[in-house]
Amino acid sequence: MRLILLSIVQSVLLCSGQVLLKLALQKMGDFAWTWQFLGHQLTNWWWLGCGICYGMATVMWMYIVRTFPFSMAYPMVSLSYVFGMFAAMCFFHETIPLTRWAGVLLIMVGCFLVVK
Repeated sequence: MRLILLSIVQSVLLCSGQVLLKLALQKMGDFAWTWQFLGHQLTNWWWLGCGICYGMATVMWMYIVRTFPFSMAYPMVSLSYVFGMFAAMCFFHETIPLTRWAGVLLIMVGCFLVVK
C-alpha cells in the first residue's frame, strides 16, 4: 500500500512537471540565440515550477527505488500516463478517444497486479 501511495505522489509530480513544461514552451515564443530571448526565458516562471516538480519527483523516485524491489517500483511509473490523460483533458481541453481510456484502464490493472 505504501508503494502505491508513494508512486501516486511521484507520478503526480512527474505529470505536473510535464504540464508546466508544456505551458513554459507555449509561453516561450520563437526560439532565438539572443540575450532578449534568454532574458525572457529567465522570467518565465513556468520553467521554475517545472524544475521544482521534476526535482521533487526525482528525490521521491530515489527513495522508492531504494526501498522497494525494482521489479515492483518501475512499473508504477506508468501511473504518470494515467494522470497525464486527466491533465490533457483538464488543462489543455483535449478530447480523449475511448481507445486511450481503454489503454489507461489496462495500465491501472497492470499496476494493481504488480503490487499484489
